[in-house]
Amino acid sequence: MTQEKKAQKPNTIALNKKARHDYFIETKFEAGVEMQGWEVKSCREGKAQLTDSYVIFKNGEAWLLGARIQPLPSASTHFVTEPDRTRRLLLTKRELSRLITAVEQKGHTVVATALYWKGHLIKCEIALAKGKAMHDKRETEKKRDWNREKQRLMRAEHK
Repeated sequence: MTQEKKAQKPNTIALNKKARHDYFIETKFEAGVEMQGWEVKSCREGKAQLTDSYVIFKNGEAWLLGARIQPLPSASTHFVTEPDRTRRLLLTKRELSRLITAVEQKGHTVVATALYWKGHLIKCEIALAKGKAMHDKRETEKKRDWNREKQRLMRAEHK
């Protein structure tokens, strides 16, 4: 089992780690995802990927772009599959209006951060985010390295 799979919760399908590196996450929302049957089967097998995925708003609805769900060879034989298709996100009107007004402000965007199971439903965690500048990314990396080094020192001290 890979290190990435161990770090994920058992109900997590896919994580977008790049989003935390590229953006300051301000507010998180939980959205349902409109999927086809073959996509759900692929998600059960862990064939989903959220890297470089984001949310756009069109005609008062939220749409997930850039999410890739790889079709299973056994489950998707009798119809045409489109792994990179745009999927509709299911949000309340209040959440939609809040996100749309925030995105209209300068520097804000909405990115997908996680895809996970909630009962028998697939949910997408989306976040209202603000882009990081290059120096912010370096600073975050330095903090992460220092925290890792602190943990090593504490472990060595206790032995």
